[in-house]
Amino acid sequence: MFARRTDLPLDKDPLSRFLPWLIAFMVFLAALAQTGLIGLDDLARRWDSGMAATLTVQIPADPDANEAVNARLLQSAMNMLSETQGVVRASVISHDKVLELLSPWLGVVDAGDVPLPRLIDVEVDPALKVNTGELQQKLSQTIPGAQVDDHGVWLARLVDMVRTLELLAATVLGLILLSVMATVMFATRTGLTVHAEAIEVLHLTGAHDRYIAKQFASRALGLGLRGGLYGLGLAVPTLFALGHMAGRIQAGLLPEMSLPIWGWASLALLPALSAFVAGLTARFTVMRNLRRML
Repeated sequence: MFARRTDLPLDKDPLSRFLPWLIAFMVFLAALAQTGLIGLDDLARRWDSGMAATLTVQIPADPDANEAVNARLLQSAMNMLSETQGVVRASVISHDKVLELLSPWLGVVDAGDVPLPRLIDVEVDPALKVNTGELQQKLSQTIPGAQVDDHGVWLARLVDMVRTLELLAATVLGLILLSVMATVMFATRTGLTVHAEAIEVLHLTGAHDRYIAKQFASRALGLGLRGGLYGLGLAVPTLFALGHMAGRIQAGLLPEMSLPIWGWASLALLPALSAFVAGLTARFTVMRNLRRML
């Protein structure tokens, strides 16, 4: 597809056989890093939007008290929450839902086997900051052992950690890009050395530096595209395999691992990007080195 007439036998260079596979390996790593970057960003946004405006109130179960007493304590907590400024909604989480949340760690447990606390899911207005310390004190005075879990405290730390991992993944992508450029520069310089005599003859016949650079750039463009397609071909089944293995793990232990459509589209652009970087780097390298050779 990229075959064209050339005055230099670039297709016979030994490095031409290895360059596509080197680029393929780097594109493979770039696809994994980019997928991780997209997944981490989506995870952080879902956590930030889905849990930042929520609280969880835990009412301990008293095994010695009858069901009516526990029900009154639960209703007292609901009344306090409804009177608290900034609380938009409060709903009791059912025993079945609690058992479902605990099943990845405890397995199948009957509701009567263990005294489960009653959990209340509370949605708050982000514009009105709820004083969780005051709410905790108010609940504890009426219901001993009641706990208020403010998701925003640990969620902020978790999101900070995810953002740090995103920065690391972006750094890896930058290093891979630099590695591709360095590899193409080395291969191009080697080709200039191998074909130095032929290049000198071309200059004597009136060939300009741009003409010679165009031949190297076209060759690097084709090799970069081929290597990018090889790398993408290796990355796609790897990503599907990782997603399949993650899907087999019980829900709750890992977040959902899936890419949006634009994420797959960005991966599909990697071969074209590798070809563009390879061609541009080769052209720049040739133009720079030809000035030193002559």
